[in-house]
Amino acid sequence: MKEYNEKNAIKVIGIDLAKNSFHVHGVNQAGHKVMSKKMSRQNLKTFMMNLPPCLVGMEACGGAHYWARLLRNWGHQVKLIAPQFVKPFVKSNKNDAIDAEAICEAIQRPNMRFIAIKNTAQQDVLAIHRMRSLVVGQRTALVNQIRGLLQEFGIVIPKGRRHVNQYLPRILEDAENGLSGLFREALHGLYRDLSHFDQRVVDYDDRIDQMAQVDEQAQRLMTIPGVGPKVATALLGAIGDISAFKNGRELAAWLGLVPRQCSTGGKSTLLGISKRGDVYIRKLLIHGSRSVLNWVDRKDDRTSLWAKELKARRHKNIASVALANRIVRVAFALLKRGEDYKIAVTTPA
Repeated sequence: MKEYNEKNAIKVIGIDLAKNSFHVHGVNQAGHKVMSKKMSRQNLKTFMMNLPPCLVGMEACGGAHYWARLLRNWGHQVKLIAPQFVKPFVKSNKNDAIDAEAICEAIQRPNMRFIAIKNTAQQDVLAIHRMRSLVVGQRTALVNQIRGLLQEFGIVIPKGRRHVNQYLPRILEDAENGLSGLFREALHGLYRDLSHFDQRVVDYDDRIDQMAQVDEQAQRLMTIPGVGPKVATALLGAIGDISAFKNGRELAAWLGLVPRQCSTGGKSTLLGISKRGDVYIRKLLIHGSRSVLNWVDRKDDRTSLWAKELKARRHKNIASVALANRIVRVAFALLKRGEDYKIAVTTPA
């Protein structure tokens, strides 16, 4: 009986996550299936709490980091895997049981790449950034609606939120512009909403600045030209554990800042950037690099000279992405070595 139990002891588990319905696939030491069962949220917690420590794999999806921290506290070894790396192991058609089996199979591959588990502080930072991004998008939509509505009445406001904030109070006060009382009152409500969104963005910016001020690693990243509180905190929150990346190029590839490849027969063919990873963080990095490119003509350090030469021979958007790639590699080096950024000054010939 003891030998039978040892043969059927669960050593590796793949869990297909969802909101309320979870599927668990477990195998023994030899890799043979021991169980495949659908569970509710509470049943899964009870089952995993009473299960002896084993290797648990899950896709890095919504709620995965919460479950990873919970299972790790119960003594399990947890690995998160990107969904695109699970897909090749899915057999035939797709359902929850097959997905759980594919996850269980994928995490046992010796050369598989995994995602670092984020703690609650890192998720807090990313949540603040997501909230700010949502409010900025709502504000942009509101600005466009105000401009579009006014254009229907023959009033044209130039592009940009700054122009709307500048012209809208004058339009509301002008009694001779032909706007009816009904529309003027409704437009005043939109102006109040716009002011509210402006204040919310300022509040989120203040919170991000405060988080950056108390974080030693964020302060270190902010010594890099083009990296401010938003870039530093978002990058740290997304990276999690810097040791999960072998080098700076791997980190840049993870953020989608390196070219895609279509190489075969010994011939290398490089395409545009892959645009993999987090779109929001990549956007922040490229905006930061654009701000650096605006000032490289006035500087003579090594990075500025490199960026100036690049900007002269390539399109400014290509130069911005290339500089963002360089910033990410420098950020990796600083986090790995625990050093601050030092400006490399060129020596006169």
